Amino acid sequence: MSELPTLDLPPEDIETDDCLLSYNYLYSPTLLKGRVAFITGGGSGIGFRIAEIFMRHGCDTIIVSRNLQRVSEAAEKLKVSTGQRCLPLSGDVRDAQSMNAAVEEALRIFSRVDILVNNAAGNFLCPASSLSLNAFKTVIDIDTVGTFNASKILFERFFRDNGGVIVNITATLSFRGQVLQVHAGSAKAAVDAMTRHLAVEWGPSRVRVNCLAPGPVSGTEGMRRLGGAAAEAAGVWATLPLQRIGNKTEIAHGALFLASPLASFVTGTTLVMDGGSWMTSQNHLAPSLDLWASGLKKDK
Repeated sequence: MSELPTLDLPPEDIETDDCLLSYNYLYSPTLLKGRVAFITGGGSGIGFRIAEIFMRHGCDTIIVSRNLQRVSEAAEKLKVSTGQRCLPLSGDVRDAQSMNAAVEEALRIFSRVDILVNNAAGNFLCPASSLSLNAFKTVIDIDTVGTFNASKILFERFFRDNGGVIVNITATLSFRGQVLQVHAGSAKAAVDAMTRHLAVEWGPSRVRVNCLAPGPVSGTEGMRRLGGAAAEAAGVWATLPLQRIGNKTEIAHGALFLASPLASFVTGTTLVMDGGSWMTSQNHLAPSLDLWASGLKKDK
């Protein structure tokens, strides 16, 4: 029997895209036994940890990314650490033909897909006045169009006749309006709306559709690219309700809940996992522009 962690302390995690050195089960290790999950953006960050936690609970996975080398390396790590099967596939969520080929290969190998996690995303800091039309469209294409492509293709190929679960990784950016984030906020707001529409339309086919909205999470590309180091240096995390940022394992546990029978009567909603940060975090224009300018200097 695993020793229970201290109440309300975050589970252990590591900053790199590697499997956990140890793991304490809070849910049954067989919670997802026999299930298969298709995870876009599963080669790194939150997507990698979701794949690992699903696999530690008996699930086989397909992890998809445009970078086949990245997901292939990630798949080897996941298989060694969990003993479950993991199929790495190359696929671009923006391209329906590419996603259709990935789903076809997944079904050829596993004969089923029970869970879809739409995790692929693109983001960066930029004032709306400096944002190119192409940059705006690119984020919409990855986050919004990509989520619809994967969802529709899996619905048509398997979920319509067999049921399934969709977990869309979204954000809280549109809850109150966020500086430097009109592109990502607009894309994620569309995903939030899409989730509710699909939950209503596909519910009769026994398909549940929900969102998971992480806040600041350590060890992610988002934290590295969206000013995490500067926020930490400025003591921002201490001002949040829980006075810290989250980690990838915590977010993966949220995805595990939504994907599992524990959430069998949950659909069309958003699980916010941000330590309360969207309600209290600073959103002033001047310091945000300074942060953006600092990021530009580092990129040069």
